[in-house]
Amino acid sequence: MISSASPEAQVPDAVRRLAGVLAGRAPDSVTALAGGNNNRVYRVACPDVSYALKRYPLRPDDPRERLAVEFETLRFLETQGVATVPRAIAADHDNGLGLYSWEAGEAITAPGATEVSAALDLVAKLHALGPSAEILPPASEACLSGRSITDQTGGRLRQLLEIAEPRDFLEDTFAPAFESATARARDGYANAGWDFEAEIELRQRTLSPSDFGFHNALRRADGSLVFLDFEYFGWDDPSKLACDFLLHPGMKLDEAARRRFAAGVRAIFAGDADFARRCAVLYPLFGMRWCMILLNEYLPDRRTGRAFARGRQLEKARGLLDRLHRLDEGFPDGP
Repeated sequence: MISSASPEAQVPDAVRRLAGVLAGRAPDSVTALAGGNNNRVYRVACPDVSYALKRYPLRPDDPRERLAVEFETLRFLETQGVATVPRAIAADHDNGLGLYSWEAGEAITAPGATEVSAALDLVAKLHALGPSAEILPPASEACLSGRSITDQTGGRLRQLLEIAEPRDFLEDTFAPAFESATARARDGYANAGWDFEAEIELRQRTLSPSDFGFHNALRRADGSLVFLDFEYFGWDDPSKLACDFLLHPGMKLDEAARRRFAAGVRAIFAGDADFARRCAVLYPLFGMRWCMILLNEYLPDRRTGRAFARGRQLEKARGLLDRLHRLDEGFPDGP
């Protein structure tokens, strides 16, 4: 929904027909949007309203029910009065299609205090919904213990090593740094009297969009923000939400924005006495997890055939790892 339009001729006839079924009327046009690694998104224009049609991948190797999660999440958030997200209109689970309100707006390229405040407002609202949302599932790839982060990162590392790319970086640079960071995190847990293997308590968890940031947001004409993409939504450790927001390679935050966000989440999760310390201890591990996610371009089912794209992602991973390993970057200490 943040992408530019492609010619309507690229829209499959079946998608155009099903868009009309979900909208309850024949659309004037159905236009594909460029971009999107996981889904295809279309603008469905009817005489008096437009919709966003999202086509989710139906992959036997990916058991995640992305359509069901996003659609039911947005339905739930609407009932709770959360207005800074799209509305869920209709779904076709057999064909992996979801119809949502069309959210017109501008991409956010230089987030400042206003945008950070809007993000914090959504985080606070989601956290406050906890008691009414106990039936919701864990977030996709939730990290509820220190061990779960190292397991996920180690699994991605082994997957990349199996295809032997990019082996020099993985074996000579990343693996030793990851081992060192894991040891430091385990020491941090031990010094705090925590169990690295144990999941945090239910009272310490929060609802999280999971893929949260200004890369998935638009500025509406009235200046308000709308946040998009909730297909990975669910319960998670708020330290993952906070660290991922600061580390996400899809957006850039200046130091003032980083500190404002960090101070804001410390206030929101002040009821968890361990939150800030958990963020500080786990920040490097969440960063290394991002290093592995950046290298998804090397996986056989993600390859674009463009060597420069893989090289660019590798350089991003190298740069992030270098900052983390030299301890030049961590969870911000103060406002």
